[in-house]
Amino acid sequence: MDLLTIGAFAKASGLSPKALRLYDELGLLRPARVDPFTGYRYYAVAQLDRARLVAWLRRLGMPLARIRAVSVLTGADAAREVRAYWARVEAETAVRRDLAAFLVTELTEAPGKGPTMLELRCAAHSDRGHVRPANQDTVYAGRRLLAVADGFGPAGAPASGAAVEALRFLDEEDGPRPGDVLNLLADAVRGAGDAVRDVTEGAGDAGTTLTALLWTGSRLALAHIGDSRAYLLREGGLFRITHDHSVVQSLLDEGRLTPAEAESHPQRSLLLKALGADPDLRLHEALPGDRYLLCSDGLTGVVPDDRIRELLAAAPDPETAVRTLVDAANTAGGPDNVSCVVGDVVPPVG
Repeated sequence: MDLLTIGAFAKASGLSPKALRLYDELGLLRPARVDPFTGYRYYAVAQLDRARLVAWLRRLGMPLARIRAVSVLTGADAAREVRAYWARVEAETAVRRDLAAFLVTELTEAPGKGPTMLELRCAAHSDRGHVRPANQDTVYAGRRLLAVADGFGPAGAPASGAAVEALRFLDEEDGPRPGDVLNLLADAVRGAGDAVRDVTEGAGDAGTTLTALLWTGSRLALAHIGDSRAYLLREGGLFRITHDHSVVQSLLDEGRLTPAEAESHPQRSLLLKALGADPDLRLHEALPGDRYLLCSDGLTGVVPDDRIRELLAAAPDPETAVRTLVDAANTAGGPDNVSCVVGDVVPPVG
C-alpha cells in the first residue's frame, strides 16, 4: 500500500494537517496507519478522492455531520445529496436576502420622506368542511392584522385560537412605523408560541401553523411558519409569497419529488416546523390594487393555484372572495377545514 505522510496528504488533498487530525477524531477520515510509537498519521493514496470530496464540501459550507453521510456515497447518489443540500441553502438564503433588502431600504431612505399611505380592506371566512368533525382553524381580519392559524392534534383548536389571540394587540389604532414592524411582529409571534405551549401543556402532538400580515399603511410585514400560505394577486398574476415548512415541500426542493408526485404523497400533511420554531419574516411593499390571500391548506390541498387566481381576480371585494374560495374547496370535497383571509390595498377615501 502506497502511504503518504500527513503533510504530503494534506498538500495533495487540499485539507490542512489540523483539519485531517480533526476528521480523524470525528471518524470522518481515518488515516490508513498510525505509527504506534510516534502517533504519526499516514494516509493511503486511494483515500485522496474521499479527502478531496470532503474538502470541496467544506468549502460549500456543508456541516460535518452531513459530509460524513455524503462522503461514503459515490456517483449519482452523492450528487443527489449535494443537490438537495444546496437547494435547502438557496431557500434559506432567499429569506435572508429579503431581510437584507429591507435593511438597505430602511438605511438609505431619505430622512423625512414619508411613504404613500394606503388603506387595507379585508374579510375572513372559515369553514369546517365536509369531513372533519370540528374546525381547528382560526382566522382574523382587522384594520392592520390578517392571520390564519391551522391547528392540529387533540388541542388543535385551542392552539390556533391562542396563537391568533396573542397577535390581536397588533391591531391597535396606532400602527407600527415601517422600520419597527418586523421586530414587533417577531416578538408577537414568539409570544404566540408561548401561548400555544400554555394551552397544549407542551404536548408534542398538538400545535398550529401561523401565517400573518401586519399593515403599516404602506407595507405589509409577513410572519410565516407551517404550511398555511400567503399569496399576492398583482396585475392579474398570482404569486405565492410563503414557503411551506413541510416534508413534501422539502422533498420537492431537493428534487426528490415531482409536483405530480407531491399531490398524492402520503406525508403531504406532515410538517417540518410549526409555531414555536423560528418563523420566516419579510417585508412587502404594497401597491394600490394589490390583493393578498392568506389560507389554510384546506384550500390549497384541493383547489389548484390557477383556479385560486381565477376566483381571486373575479371577486369584486374581499367578502365575496373569501366565501367563493371556501365554497370552491367544499365543492372539491371539503376534506379538511378551510379558511381564507383576503385583504385589498386601496387608496384612502377622500
